[in-house]
Amino acid sequence: MEETISLKELFQTIKKRIGLILTITIIATTVSGLVSFFLLTPIYQSSTQLLVNQTKGEQGYYDVNQIRSNLEIINTYNVIIKSPAVLEKVSDRLDSGATVSSLNSKITVGSEGNSQILKITVQDPDPIMAAKIANITADVFQNEIITLMNVDNVSVLSVAQVGDSPKPVKPQPALNMAIAFVVGLMLGVGMAFLLEYLDNTVKNEQDLEKLLSLPVLGTIMVIDDSEIEEARRNERTAKVRGETVGF
Repeated sequence: MEETISLKELFQTIKKRIGLILTITIIATTVSGLVSFFLLTPIYQSSTQLLVNQTKGEQGYYDVNQIRSNLEIINTYNVIIKSPAVLEKVSDRLDSGATVSSLNSKITVGSEGNSQILKITVQDPDPIMAAKIANITADVFQNEIITLMNVDNVSVLSVAQVGDSPKPVKPQPALNMAIAFVVGLMLGVGMAFLLEYLDNTVKNEQDLEKLLSLPVLGTIMVIDDSEIEEARRNERTAKVRGETVGF
């Protein structure tokens, strides 16, 4: 006999274990908030922009082929910026003990869409250090590219700056707590259905009918001792009244 689960039974399962679901959801959200606010180190971000210069043709207009070449060479510049040839000099100028590998993990390089603008983004626990690394990296790259590729077509478009009250880019407590809430809710619902599936106890006549595949002919009511005593008192009271009337 195939077992089918109705939508009503699903809601009944959720209603029966709503306490478990809410507990898991609240715990997950609370833990996420505590970790985000008190355990995770705030990370600040700063960025600078470099422009891969266009060159003009002999007639004074911009050479389309040269522009296309500049766009293609940006991919090469992305690699060069994070190469040891550049980052070693950045580390020397920082004089903070930062290694090439640590700088590499903090720096992200990418182009702004399909433009000729390179964006150097740095993430660091110190907002001032993040801006300093971004600016020094841009300056070192601008100088080193002349030697490495024998070109001078890079200029700094904007420098990294630190605002009056910088805000960390991560962690994001509100987002983390929202994700934890959804995950906790899903975990709670899943746990509720798992416990319901593993629960083989017979609680009512419907469970017995499903288990034995037999129709239920009748049920036996459970009577408390107080109800029995009350019935006896009523019976004695009725007898006394009957005897009095008969006299």
